[in-house]
Amino acid sequence: MTPLAGVVVVDLTRYLPGAFATRELLRLGARVVRLEPPGGDPLRQTAPAWHDALNAGKESVVCDLKAEAGLGRALSARADVVVESFRPGVAGRLGVGPGDVPTRTVYCSLTGFGLDGRHRRRAGHDLNYLGWAGVLEDTAPALPPVPVADLAAGALGAVTEILAALLERARTGAGARLVVSMTHGSHALAAHRLGGEPIARLLTGGLACYRVYAAADGRYLTVAALEPKFFRRLCELLGRPELAAEQYDPDAQTRLADVLAGVFAQRPLAAWLELFNHEDVCVGPVATLAEAAREFGSPVGGRAPGLGEHTAAWRAELGA
Repeated sequence: MTPLAGVVVVDLTRYLPGAFATRELLRLGARVVRLEPPGGDPLRQTAPAWHDALNAGKESVVCDLKAEAGLGRALSARADVVVESFRPGVAGRLGVGPGDVPTRTVYCSLTGFGLDGRHRRRAGHDLNYLGWAGVLEDTAPALPPVPVADLAAGALGAVTEILAALLERARTGAGARLVVSMTHGSHALAAHRLGGEPIARLLTGGLACYRVYAAADGRYLTVAALEPKFFRRLCELLGRPELAAEQYDPDAQTRLADVLAGVFAQRPLAAWLELFNHEDVCVGPVATLAEAAREFGSPVGGRAPGLGEHTAAWRAELGA
């Protein structure tokens, strides 16, 4: 589907969150134009493969906003959607703030902490936002496997808000001024836990039936047999049916996990997967990223545009 065909998105962001968000808008049919500083998005140098994966199919216009704000303003004025990730107030000083675009534009500020409050000018990255949000409480000092604040709370949160604003604009003709906070959004992902849990750290290591276990060959299995029927069948297949009665006993979790770890350590991953292949037990592998890509990945869209590749064309179109 290309529901955003004809929608022009101007991306003023840097690094992962904005690029991921506008990649999703591109996937839905939008035309995405990245406005980059003369040196380009730093991601071009720090992680070129990431940059290609996130920016293939987009356009690149180079503009030094401090020296030539008019080009950035003119380009943003052509946009249906503008996405920026400067610290609060910076976009406005550069001439590409929410007040510099038409009222019909959907303008989204992708921020670390929002535009208000004591943290609004605080520098940070994904790990900082997750720490402030309370999301790492159970698992620190381990690092999250993906930048959740950047990509889920930030990028996908922005996409949700932008799509809703475009839907509203279709009805009313009015744009929107959106603010997405990666810290607030990250906290929202875990806030349902504030009311308490039947077992502490319910899905972050507290339950033996919801953990990662090592197999005999050093590979790992994911066990997520939360429903009693799944755990009961798992225990039967492991030859330990008596363990099912202790599934939710708060005092039995450590011992139960030790027993399960000992059983899973007796066979290699492939043997366990073969045993469970046609069973409803909620067990799977910890696949490598390459293994997962072969089965679940989407084709990579090619290379990202060269820095400034579309600058001349846009200058001619805008008369700038």
